[in-house]
Amino acid sequence: MGDVDDYRSINLANWNSRVAHHVSGYALEAFLADPAHISSVVQFDQTRLGDISGLDVVHLQCHIGSDTLSLHRLGARSVTGLDFSQPALDAAGALARANGADIRYVCSDLYDAVEALGVEQFDLVYTGIGALCWLPNVRRWAEVVATLLRPGGRLFIREGHPVLWSLCDPRPDQLVVIEYPYFEVDGGTAFVEQKTYVEHEGDLAAPDIVGFNHGLGEILTAVADAGLRLVSFEEHQTVPWNALGDAMIDTGDEEFALRVMPERLAASYTLRAEKL
Repeated sequence: MGDVDDYRSINLANWNSRVAHHVSGYALEAFLADPAHISSVVQFDQTRLGDISGLDVVHLQCHIGSDTLSLHRLGARSVTGLDFSQPALDAAGALARANGADIRYVCSDLYDAVEALGVEQFDLVYTGIGALCWLPNVRRWAEVVATLLRPGGRLFIREGHPVLWSLCDPRPDQLVVIEYPYFEVDGGTAFVEQKTYVEHEGDLAAPDIVGFNHGLGEILTAVADAGLRLVSFEEHQTVPWNALGDAMIDTGDEEFALRVMPERLAASYTLRAEKL
């Protein structure tokens, strides 16, 4: 697989290999069929996100742009998507053009976002589900967010819970146990995943990945130390993909929870903060 210190090139190859599968598996035709359609992820976020009309919004780690287009449809003044995968951005741009949406897409590593986008250019930084787990240092992420925001600007993130990221797949006896680090560790954790989280034929061309967990205390401290004031923090029993196979059940609206006693697991969380 190679040295896990080369996490970026490993993960970039993996995400490039996912694009075609996700273009087919994200039901993007729903956007063309209904001009008011928004993604299930943004639907979940919408009440907590509040009114974004008139705001300059940046969506970090935007992938193929379904959530980015959804933010545009919520009435933002401008929307910018940033991702490190050019094939993903090509797909995102095609989706935006097909739907007549004026969205700017920029190819950049997350940690280079300030150089790519500028200082204090945005009223809202939006980070969708499954983003922090690809970044080795959560403090650097928070500093980037704070630098992108104008004074009074907002951070919104819903993310997989660090407890969820620390769990192994269900064992043969169907027990779900902690196997991987909860806290941030140097080098991350190497995995091989032949499939992505949408149904598709064949295996990924680049199945190797390097993941990074960050404990809640590490995340909250990083946000505070970057000069952001915590507005709210909420934990959820659901997450918008089946993370644990038969141990999870679809609760509706593309959200999944533990099949038995879902209250045992905080599967995701929403964090909102404001730049001082």
